[in-house]
Order: sequence, then structure tokens, then C-alpha cells
Amino acid sequence: MTLQLILTILQVLSGIVVTIIVLMQSGKSAGLSSAISGSSETYLSQGKAKTTDQKLASMTKWFALAFVILTLSLHFV
Repeated sequence: MTLQLILTILQVLSGIVVTIIVLMQSGKSAGLSSAISGSSETYLSQGKAKTTDQKLASMTKWFALAFVILTLSLHFV
């Protein structure tokens, strides 16, 4: 019973973290909207945004994997 409670709490927390990380990522159409509106970014800010998006994408993968593993372990407990 205690193990199930701990796994449930960890699953809820990982679900919340995945949701927050996904919402923090910039959309894939951000480049198109800035090209249409005429705003331009410097080369350095584009590189910085890519590294931030890459970090967030990597974090999304790991927390989603943890969520799936916790879901499966809760199923078998």
C-alpha cells in the first residue's frame, strides 16, 4: 500500500512536470510567424533559443519515459 502511494505521487508529479515542460517549449511555427510579421532576430538569439528548445525536448523525453515506467509499475503493483 505504501509503495503504491509513493508511485502514485511520483506519477502525478512527473505528469505535471511533463505538462509544464511541453508548455514552455516554443511552437514549431514561431519562425513562420516572425517571417510574416517582419520581425527579425539576431543570429545569437536564434542559437540560444535552439539550445533551450533542445534541452526542453530532452527533458520532455526523460520525464515522459519516467511517466510511462511509473504507469506500468503501478499497473503491476
